[in-house]
Amino acid sequence: MKMIDAHIHLDHYKDEEIQVLMADSSLIDALVSVSFDLESCKRNLKLAGRFNKVRPAFGFHPEQPLPSVYEQEKLFQWMEEHRKEMVAVGEVGLPYYTRLEGKISNKEYGKYIELLENFMQRAKDWEKPIVLHAVYDDAPIVCDLLEKYSLTKAHFHWFKGDEKTIERMIENGYFISLTPDVVYEEEIQQLGSIYPLEQMMIETDGPWPFEGPFAGRMTHPNMMEESIRVIAEIKGLSVGEVSEKLFENTVSFYQI
Repeated sequence: MKMIDAHIHLDHYKDEEIQVLMADSSLIDALVSVSFDLESCKRNLKLAGRFNKVRPAFGFHPEQPLPSVYEQEKLFQWMEEHRKEMVAVGEVGLPYYTRLEGKISNKEYGKYIELLENFMQRAKDWEKPIVLHAVYDDAPIVCDLLEKYSLTKAHFHWFKGDEKTIERMIENGYFISLTPDVVYEEEIQQLGSIYPLEQMMIETDGPWPFEGPFAGRMTHPNMMEESIRVIAEIKGLSVGEVSEKLFENTVSFYQI
């Protein structure tokens, strides 16, 4: 069995944790390490230089204060200079959880949408996939924007949303990735039963911690073995079939 972690924040691990993770990853063929901001992009690029399994994606995570116009231009310029080294634009999206906490006004939310549109335009120009943080009420807005910019190579990581949006995403050919909480979360298992295996990947979103059988453990890509086992049960297929298809999907989507 070979696996690819389609979404991990490798740069958020401590150096010693990265050494442990990389030393104990014989089943892991590659890791798509997404970025949080410009400094995160730079660290992921360095990690890709150190470890041949690391495939960096560059972007700005939306669940944080907006960068200034100057900071945005600095990030875009850096991404332009390093576009050949990245496999995707990401992680980008909309700040659902921050807005839910009442920390963002409607006017500010509009600025996040503008920033996301900027990333989408660049993904289109650079012919790169886009990695999205877009859940619940934000997902239909993001689907509107993807359609506006004619972007089809979209990866919704750790997605959560209503059935109408799920149907729309499937019809548009967008991909999702399931985290290890598919092992114990009914909502994610339900998503796994609905979404076609042909448009699915697996991820850890590490170092985000998980519960259930993973409680108290450092999030490691090897946890995806259990994800594959549960997905196979949900789909009524063998572990080998599911493992191979998820691997093929990720290789094809990210061209790695």
